[in-house]
Amino acid sequence: MSALEVEDVGFSYGARRALDGVGFSVPAGHFCALLGPNGAGKSTLIALLSRLYDLQQGDIRVAGHSLRKQPRLALRQLGVVFQQSTLDLDLSVEQNLRYHAALHGMPRQLAAARIDEELARQNLGKRRRDPVRALNGGHRRRVEIARALLHRPRLLLLDEASAGLDPASRLALNRHVRALCREQGLSVLWTTHLLDEVEADDDLLVLHQGQLVTHGSAREIAGESGLAEAFHELTVGCAVRTTATADGAGAHGAPYKDSSAGRS
Repeated sequence: MSALEVEDVGFSYGARRALDGVGFSVPAGHFCALLGPNGAGKSTLIALLSRLYDLQQGDIRVAGHSLRKQPRLALRQLGVVFQQSTLDLDLSVEQNLRYHAALHGMPRQLAAARIDEELARQNLGKRRRDPVRALNGGHRRRVEIARALLHRPRLLLLDEASAGLDPASRLALNRHVRALCREQGLSVLWTTHLLDEVEADDDLLVLHQGQLVTHGSAREIAGESGLAEAFHELTVGCAVRTTATADGAGAHGAPYKDSSAGRS
């Protein structure tokens, strides 16, 4: 069973189409990178996956449960780290985690055991009583990951989780999440606009202007030219071809014709 199945998902903000017929799946235990430039629709997709927004078109299944028909069952299998931190800065690390456990209806004894386990896994055991405000950006992200995993989801979503971190902290966070994926059999959907956060063996989705333009292994998509050139061609190059088609190329890539030809 796939950890995540997205089928023909579309979403609009008024007249602006943010997502258009997006469909893909994330196999159980896989690290999947969702790559796209700013404004591609990545955060909108995360908002739909986490049910911050209601679906307008299509369906999403998490561990086989439909967000439309079985939202509670689906969301129980989901952990989310949003781009903007949602931690309470004035509470301690442990208090933030206890609050999250209570929201999930977790008995106190079970919550305490899982908090101990997650803090140890995130190497934060010595910071449990520190206010979140005292932590650096990388450690705050680790607290958010610990919180997202307390209820034992099968799928972890991270929306631009490295935003605002220095290069060393970005690398450490990326490696840490990959280790969790390998060691726990956790499925991960990692959204980013940064090419250096993608590895050759990743499942890679490229989103551009609300559409999924390719899906496959990062190595295959990169080909001989490299990921940077392939990504440029799939996004910037795609926009250039679309403009040319609208100006007279034709739907099947016929040569661009100067619309002024033959005019006096």
